[in-house]
Amino acid sequence: METRGKRLLPVLLLLIAAAAAPSAMSRDEREVVEVSGAPDGVVWVAQLSDLHFSVHHPERAYDFRRYVGPALAMVNPDLVLITGDLTDGKSKDLLTMKQNKVEWVEYERTMKEIIESSKLPRRIFYDLRGNHDSFGVPASGDDYDFYNKYSINAKLRRQGRVQSITLENSGRKHLFVGFDSTMEIGLRGPTNLFGHPTDKQVIELDQALSQWDTDFDKIPVTKIAFGHFPLSFSALTESGKSIKDVFLKQSLAAYLCGHLHTRFGKNLKRYYHRAVQEPSFSEHYYQLNMHQGDAIQSNMKNCSEEAAHIEEFWEWEMGDWRKSRSMRILAVDDGYVSYTDIDFRLGSKSIIILPTFPLDSRFMQRASAFRDFKCHVMGASSFDTVRALVFSKHEMVSVSVKIYDSRPGILEVVFDSEMKRVDSNETRGNMYLIPWNWRAFEDSSPSRYWLQIEVMDITGDTSVSQLRPFSVNGLSARVNWTWKEFFVIGIQWASIYHPALWCAFSLIFSLLLVPQVLAVVFKDQFTYKSLCTYGSQRTLLKSLVGDFICSFVELARVILVWLLLLLYAIYLVFIPWLFGHPITEDGSLTYMTYKGWILKGPNSSNEVVHAGIPDVMVIVLPHLCFVLLPTIVILAAMSAERAAYREHYLSRSGKKKDDYYQKSRRQIEHENFWNGRWIRKFLCVLCVVVLWKHWKLFRSSEGMLHWTVPQMVLQAVKTELKTNSQLKQLRMVVRECRAGAIEMLQAKGPPRICSAEIFFPLMALGHHDYSVFSECSISISKFSQADVR
Repeated sequence: METRGKRLLPVLLLLIAAAAAPSAMSRDEREVVEVSGAPDGVVWVAQLSDLHFSVHHPERAYDFRRYVGPALAMVNPDLVLITGDLTDGKSKDLLTMKQNKVEWVEYERTMKEIIESSKLPRRIFYDLRGNHDSFGVPASGDDYDFYNKYSINAKLRRQGRVQSITLENSGRKHLFVGFDSTMEIGLRGPTNLFGHPTDKQVIELDQALSQWDTDFDKIPVTKIAFGHFPLSFSALTESGKSIKDVFLKQSLAAYLCGHLHTRFGKNLKRYYHRAVQEPSFSEHYYQLNMHQGDAIQSNMKNCSEEAAHIEEFWEWEMGDWRKSRSMRILAVDDGYVSYTDIDFRLGSKSIIILPTFPLDSRFMQRASAFRDFKCHVMGASSFDTVRALVFSKHEMVSVSVKIYDSRPGILEVVFDSEMKRVDSNETRGNMYLIPWNWRAFEDSSPSRYWLQIEVMDITGDTSVSQLRPFSVNGLSARVNWTWKEFFVIGIQWASIYHPALWCAFSLIFSLLLVPQVLAVVFKDQFTYKSLCTYGSQRTLLKSLVGDFICSFVELARVILVWLLLLLYAIYLVFIPWLFGHPITEDGSLTYMTYKGWILKGPNSSNEVVHAGIPDVMVIVLPHLCFVLLPTIVILAAMSAERAAYREHYLSRSGKKKDDYYQKSRRQIEHENFWNGRWIRKFLCVLCVVVLWKHWKLFRSSEGMLHWTVPQMVLQAVKTELKTNSQLKQLRMVVRECRAGAIEMLQAKGPPRICSAEIFFPLMALGHHDYSVFSECSISISKFSQADVR
């Protein structure tokens, strides 16, 4: 037995070693690359995003090969980061969204040509998945998961959703961490819009960003994260954790992302820092301008070691390749992070200029820079020179710097000098610098002084960098977003969805129920004559309030219309909105509510997963705010117009004929036109607008729809009434629908939807044969028990 135990001992040791191997590997997965051939303390990377290679737009891949390959060969970056949406995954009519193998083969071929033409090693390329790359992908490794077959990350066998690489130059570390927060179950669009990090991923991200924290006192570390989704389009984890909190804790230099495209604006940048005081309630939902709160806090003026760690970071969304043909060059110079964006729409570039110090006080200045200035943390050597990286196809003849003073109201040159190339052994990248008296440029205004670099090469071509303000004091210049920029990056959409949803529902039910209570309880007081008739004593405000109350009270008196509106609003709360195939066309049929798509969990057939929260808001909120709510308002106005015409008719029928003819026929027609006909015409136009909006919303989701619920109910009614004479009534209603307002909804064949709100304007306009709806209500219970389940 003793001998046998000795024989088993080595086997047990091997098993223990094998079990321990993965954890040891995870500790040693920290890839470190020693940067060679670059100026001391400087690294630079290239970023591209939202390529959207498409079989319907081959020019995107063609231009990519034409411009990006030569540009990367000229810049020779340390890393190339491609932050998502590698392929488009859309049909030509933009209705069907799924993975296309041809697009992925084209992406693989294009990247192979780029690597060959730029002569860059493949290992420096990192391509992340975007939401378009996960359209219709049931799970990672599935047959539809072409990213795991054709991407560079897959070819290099980079496992997991978090990857990191460290660039080391002259004793300084530069940590780059990329993460994939796309859906684990890839829904098709339009309900695949947000990043969905998990608790596990947040922990891995935190660990990757803190991997060098124990060495930070000895070796300074600059931390940069990159991903596809901006934080305004990133959901919380299952336990309510946020990626933003991890970034603040780690005090990133910057977070690089894509997703939003340039069409929303060029200032899609946002600065975060954790304030000393508790954040206000509104800061959880929106931020009004690019800089959050006051950039200078009391702890930033404190030079003690306890106050050294400032929780802050920049979020920089870059332009897309899809239409803007954008590429970004980002550099880290002695811990200072700067970037420049290149636009290839006007052709290739022979010269690229990237000033690295001083920083742009609008988009790159961090709040900690003020403390660095006051406490001399970075040392005087960092401030002593103006520095710039210059990349050129040809030999450069001159590089000069100009500094302008904007105080007089015009740009006046106050510093103009030739810059000198740094003489060292670097084989790539040209660093130019010039000593300056930086203390002469201290000023309380962060945008008083402006800097520009001018370059001329041996061929005589000249190029200048964009004018940028700077502040050696470390102050930040405030920049206000446009309304479109605020809409996409200033609002935390994941946090605002449920408050906005229930506010919309509360408003809808209030507009329906409160007037009904007033009409029933105060029947004599809330009449058309008391609310809507005009007298000499009524002010404009009283008239508007009276008209508003009168309209909805009159709507409450049209019981059939009011009841259908109420039932439809209740239906949207408790019953599925639509049925369809949200993942693949041959997948299981499921349904969507305001809580998301109801799917079976990946681990258990009995598990139910609500997928697409808050992504379904792109269907839910527009339908409530731009279809149902306007429908209620229009029908209320129509009801008030109906009551006004009734009062007008009764007043005329009660008068003597002689009194009626006291006014001329022309005057009567004129009054009728301005008091009634133009209102009815205007309301009819609004009906058409609402129907058009409804058609647009459902057309955007048509690719994943099988049937909408009202359409399924009508189908069930047809089946039930095949041998019943009431089938004729149903056909008559549908025919009226198609011939009238529903005509706009026809695209390629029969309408995709015939929901309740389409019938409401028809009711108000005089179509009163709606007995078929009673049959619809009878069929709903049967149908939901038999087919919907």
